[in-house]
Amino acid sequence: MSKVITITGGSRSGKSVLAENKAVEHGGRSVLYIATAIPVDEDMKERIRVHQERRDPEWGTYEGYHSLGEVIKNTEKDTILLDCVTVLITNILFEEERNFEELSQREVEDLEAQVMMELSDVIKGARDGNKTLILVTNEIGMSVVPSYRLGRIFSDMAGKANQFIASLSDEAYISISGIPLRLK
Repeated sequence: MSKVITITGGSRSGKSVLAENKAVEHGGRSVLYIATAIPVDEDMKERIRVHQERRDPEWGTYEGYHSLGEVIKNTEKDTILLDCVTVLITNILFEEERNFEELSQREVEDLEAQVMMELSDVIKGARDGNKTLILVTNEIGMSVVPSYRLGRIFSDMAGKANQFIASLSDEAYISISGIPLRLK
């Protein structure tokens, strides 16, 4: 039976460690880790290195953020850990050079539709393949509304994406200060 688990929280809240523990619990060593981060600077390279060192070397790894439903469909692994949804959103937003101050509402809606389609395909791939899917995402909407348009677009899109994946999840957790709380 398939299972979808959403794990959210703030930066450095312990959500990735919680997700990795859930992956071991559900899949043991039969885990595919989908890494959405792109090493664009030294800070991101260091974050990626820390995540890589913490992972079981027996786990499979896929680096990317497009056509993930197909990746899930084609893996022999029973458990998939996708870390993270908000980085996936960022990647889609910055695939092309855009002036976010001048984007029309229609263009914003088209970008949001791309994000939702990718997430829908990810969940469908897990459900159709009878796999456990663990989605890590950042809970960014608990702070001040950004004063610049790109920040508001991203914050709104992440909030909608989080609502979407949580609504389709069998379990949902938030990690605060390294302490997991089950929401669903």
